[in-house]
Amino acid sequence: MNEQVVVEVAKRGKLVVGEPFFVPGTPIVLDRKGMGEAGAGDLVVVRTGRGRARVERTLGRADAIEPVLEALLVQEGARVEFEPHVLPEATLEGRTDLRDLLAFTIDPETAKDFDDAISVRREGDGLRAWVHIADVSHFVPAGSPLDRGAAARAFSTYVPGRVAPMLPPELADEACSLRPREDRLCVTVEVPFDADLRAGEPVFYRSVIHSRERLTYAGAEEILGGRERAEPELAEALRLAEQLALELRRRRFARGALRIETGEITFRFDGRGGVERAGRESEPHAHALVEELMILANEAVAGLLAGRRRPALYRVHERPEPQAVLLLLAKLADLEVPTPPAPAADRLASAQAAELAAAIGERVTEYVSSARRGREAFPALVLRALKQARYHPSNLGHSGLASRAYCHFTSPIRRYPDLVVHRALLRELGAGDDSLPDDLDELAGHTSERERAAAQIEYLADALCLAWLLEAELFERGWDEPYEGEIIGLIGSGLFVRFGDVFEGFVPARHLPGDYFELNDVGTALRGRRSNRSYRLGDPIDVRVEEIRRTEGKVELRLPEGPRLARRGARV
Repeated sequence: MNEQVVVEVAKRGKLVVGEPFFVPGTPIVLDRKGMGEAGAGDLVVVRTGRGRARVERTLGRADAIEPVLEALLVQEGARVEFEPHVLPEATLEGRTDLRDLLAFTIDPETAKDFDDAISVRREGDGLRAWVHIADVSHFVPAGSPLDRGAAARAFSTYVPGRVAPMLPPELADEACSLRPREDRLCVTVEVPFDADLRAGEPVFYRSVIHSRERLTYAGAEEILGGRERAEPELAEALRLAEQLALELRRRRFARGALRIETGEITFRFDGRGGVERAGRESEPHAHALVEELMILANEAVAGLLAGRRRPALYRVHERPEPQAVLLLLAKLADLEVPTPPAPAADRLASAQAAELAAAIGERVTEYVSSARRGREAFPALVLRALKQARYHPSNLGHSGLASRAYCHFTSPIRRYPDLVVHRALLRELGAGDDSLPDDLDELAGHTSERERAAAQIEYLADALCLAWLLEAELFERGWDEPYEGEIIGLIGSGLFVRFGDVFEGFVPARHLPGDYFELNDVGTALRGRRSNRSYRLGDPIDVRVEEIRRTEGKVELRLPEGPRLARRGARV
């Protein structure tokens, strides 16, 4: 059997072997031929089979984070060779010419693939908004080898500093990407708004645009805050987009959408193979601005297709089970977190459960902001009580957004379901004739699974970066120095702790002193059998690092000795 494996080169006597890097395994004897400059301590990709394994690619030093992240993408099958393809000519025939309309993109500073651009202008007493999405369907014919490969990958996978794209870079970063000051093919959603910002009937069409500016989130916020100057027309369009987005968000939450705020970890590398810093950032205001306009477009497209009962890949989020929401209330009550009142258990219908979950999310968000307790643990409890969003051929609604019909339409460069939705929309409009796959049920299941797999790779990549950073930090401050932390998760065998703001580790229950600890009935605390001492979700706790398993991104913790533990880490 031929298999591609990432190994670290090592010498064992006269042999050169590859030690499996991410998971323990038997060393693989390497064929010295074709190794090139690779030597001991290097990460290489090998192909196993008959005889000695041959080196296919050298990635770099095993003690440097950048090659390790690349190795992770290779090991997990995210980094692939793309199928043969020929880029079709970008013809403008049959398209609405919007090149004179002011359009701009707003993305993270490191982004290279720009799926979406927006335009907003005042018309009479109201506004008119355009959401322009890259017309990937023009460049990727349905059923072509590239299309089949994109369907198999289903998503781009992003890790700090790099990406394994769903589409070849010449498409993802160039031909499809809505780069500034270049003509680009799009599918546009146009929506008028009256003086009260009530949406009129949307229209959809293929277009060509010419983005005026590529803004970053930080740059957009500087302009909105008056700290950076921009040409008057652009600044006005940005302010109008902000006004519209804030009203759309207010109405979304008013109709019962879930409000749960989670931060994102960002990293900076030091250029010498290490991680210089990590920070947990809240959602930028400009990101919320873009998000609301993307939700607007996604709902408009889904509303058209669902209204005509057309199959596609809808983004569905079914209502939570009433019992799951009642258990959530019990958990929060046990943790002394304020919650809204609930009807009797035998009268809680599915629709009421969704409304109650949204109200709980609102209350939890307010509580963690004011109490400075349970910042991660309590929102996570809310999310775990909900069903997982997924793709489905039929419209089942989106409970989390309180939306009757929803789909993913706005990121076809990096998500295959969006490309399927584009084809469904264009076929319905008579603007395209690409057929949809016959096995939409199977494709919905596959893309949902691939989404979870990509998220797991991205989570592990963050954990690897944090392990690199933590090891360097401990080298400077000493391994015995304690960290202040907070309990963010519990299982029967121990505690998960967030410490040092960004790091996460596990305290095995066997390391908890003085008693035998068990999980309580509602899963919110580990409680001692004899002492009744407990460790609860959201509790502050001091920890020290016992071990870092760097290639796994895992950290084992212990509790430091002394009076601070009793004062901060335990409840009696």
